[in-house]
Amino acid sequence: MIENRSLGSKAFDTFNSIFLITLTLLCLLPFWYTLMIAFSEKEAVQAGIVSFYPIGFNLYSFDAILSDFDFFKAFWVSVQRVVLGAAFTMLVLSLAAYPLSRTSKQFPGRNLLMWAFIFCLLFNGGLIPWYITMRNYDLLDSVWGLVLAGGIPIFNMILITNFIKNLPEELEEAAKIDGAGPWRVLFQVLLPLLKPVLATVLLFTMVGHWNEFFQGMVLSTQAENYPLQTYIQQLVASANQANIGNLTLEELERISKLNNESLNAAKIFVAMIPVLLIYPFLQRYFVKGITLGSVKG
Repeated sequence: MIENRSLGSKAFDTFNSIFLITLTLLCLLPFWYTLMIAFSEKEAVQAGIVSFYPIGFNLYSFDAILSDFDFFKAFWVSVQRVVLGAAFTMLVLSLAAYPLSRTSKQFPGRNLLMWAFIFCLLFNGGLIPWYITMRNYDLLDSVWGLVLAGGIPIFNMILITNFIKNLPEELEEAAKIDGAGPWRVLFQVLLPLLKPVLATVLLFTMVGHWNEFFQGMVLSTQAENYPLQTYIQQLVASANQANIGNLTLEELERISKLNNESLNAAKIFVAMIPVLLIYPFLQRYFVKGITLGSVKG
């Protein structure tokens, strides 16, 4: 069948394509500019003349990162935080969402608990009580403090709860007839069907843990325990004037070619790579997980 399209329809499609391409380029521009800063020479960066292409192309900043032990130590702290935090959050959210997806008749305390969660979503105890709580549980300077600091992301729990509500009740009824208990229903019947929303929440959780820097700043009293984003946020001059006399000529030459802004840009770009690598594998679940998890109250 050949569709006859009007001039207005073609004009709209053209405008829409131009608009989306422009929006995409605007989103990519910060990434590109950061990379160009990292590739540019010290004088050009200091003069502020770097724009859409590198000036005095070099890899000095990335070479410096490879020799920066503190950077990789902070990177490893963030990797631990993301892995442990994602596993803990997904387990707790699944265990919380399943009973809250039942009716008040099936789970008498459902409404009371849901209102308690909603209250915590809208209000919090404040920074100082939160810090005192973390300190009293001896979670300072610990990766578990970073993992547990955010508690339960209530919004993500509501997404999973609403997604479960959209599943046919007959699935659970059939499993119970076959002798399955609530644990088996959750882990063998429901969770395999929750891949879209679980992938979406997993993406939210991993990106949240990876990009968060404030909790690492508050809960870490020593720089060696900083996660990556906190380390980048706390970056200082790479050349310590008090130690310059102890450096070799090769090290002095390398430092003279470095610029804090270009070095920081290289570290920021490297910090973005893990998220950019993970997102394509979860993207196909993203829209479905959001839409199906938000249509029921």
